[in-house]
Amino acid sequence: MKMNLKPVCRKARYTFLACFLLVLASCSKETIDTIEIPKAENDAALEQALLGIVNDHRTALGYTSLEYSTVAYEYANLHNDYMIAKGGISHDNFSARASNIASEVNAEFVAENVAKDYTSAAEAFQGWLESSSHKKTMEGEFTHTAVSVKKDANGTFYYTQLFFR
Repeated sequence: MKMNLKPVCRKARYTFLACFLLVLASCSKETIDTIEIPKAENDAALEQALLGIVNDHRTALGYTSLEYSTVAYEYANLHNDYMIAKGGISHDNFSARASNIASEVNAEFVAENVAKDYTSAAEAFQGWLESSSHKKTMEGEFTHTAVSVKKDANGTFYYTQLFFR
């Protein structure tokens, strides 16, 4: 008896290929690029989300979490107001901000990250992570932080995160 194996082999090959693709598609490596983080509905939610993402990133690398600082938040808010009035991001007047924070909380070192145009905390974090100087700041030897997120009249988000130790 002779059996035609070509149709059976072809079916088995297609079945195997379909199963392989299904298994391959179901395996994933979750990174910040692939994790779906919902967009925040307001500035305060964006602030909290970004603080959480930065601290999660730090602890994943073995660094300490940063404590929230109301003093840093006050200066981050003022700087966002300045950038919105100016219509662009900058580190203008950073020396004055750093000196004021240092004198109020006895900080020995102050740094900041700024951003604009990101509509989610994950996007802002990713933008900072892809910049070596911003990444260095997020992963730096700091103990305290605060992030301010504000929207201008056109709906554009501005971000300022201050760090100190």
